[in-house]
Amino acid sequence: MAGRSCLLHKLLGLLQFPGRTKGTSSAMVSLNEKTKITNEAVTLILARKPSMCNILEYKEQKLIYRRYASLFFCASVDFNDNELITLEIIHRYVQLLDEYFGNVCELDIVYGMQDAYVILDEVLVGGELQESSKKAVMSHIRKVKSRTDFSLQINNKI
Repeated sequence: MAGRSCLLHKLLGLLQFPGRTKGTSSAMVSLNEKTKITNEAVTLILARKPSMCNILEYKEQKLIYRRYASLFFCASVDFNDNELITLEIIHRYVQLLDEYFGNVCELDIVYGMQDAYVILDEVLVGGELQESSKKAVMSHIRKVKSRTDFSLQINNKI
């Protein structure tokens, strides 16, 4: 694994029609480069027809995306990474968002961005799959949320 770039954390975005980015997570990429890559990815993906393959080559990477209603979840991976595993990771992430938010939609992501990133960080570490079990991830998220809610209650009383 040495020298191998991160699997998913280079670019994982929630893309929504008509091309406005709702959130991105990246590592090892400068802000200017991330903005350029994101804009180009949005343009490429939104121009594709629904019947087209959801894996496309982009520079030295592959863009892998999946559409859920009006939201697109996109990952940039190396050429040697497994596309099907990436699609399954995206799907698992959306399942977790659905369970957490109750049928996730754009507004859940906009107003719950921090929660969406906490869930993503439970699934991925350094761009690699850390936990694939929905039950384990949701159990940990509930524990973290209850501790956070409890500390907020204490701070509000002070």
